[in-house]
Amino acid sequence: MKITPLNFTNAALNKIKYLIKNEKNELLKLRIYISGGGCSGFQYGFKLDDKIHKEDIIFKKNGITLIIDPISIQYLSGSSIDYKETLEGSRFTVMNPNAKTTCSCGSSFSI
Repeated sequence: MKITPLNFTNAALNKIKYLIKNEKNELLKLRIYISGGGCSGFQYGFKLDDKIHKEDIIFKKNGITLIIDPISIQYLSGSSIDYKETLEGSRFTVMNPNAKTTCSCGSSFSI
């Protein structure tokens, strides 16, 4: 499988930078992963992490490091990450070209 880098909107990059600065740990990186569950079968997960495993795939953009495990990258390759703030709340969103269906809130998908 060809791995296509992930894209980030400026809103997502700015929020990641803010979160890392707020944690006062410059070693933190954003880990994106896929887990089973959600209304459509798979769901997206995001966490700040200071550990990189030897099998992790690393993307860097504008001073931000993104970590993805080898299982999750097959589902995320070519995706775009955005950060949205609305009246309902705020969250990272994924525009995933690999997803066949998504739930209405966009936090889960199926292949």
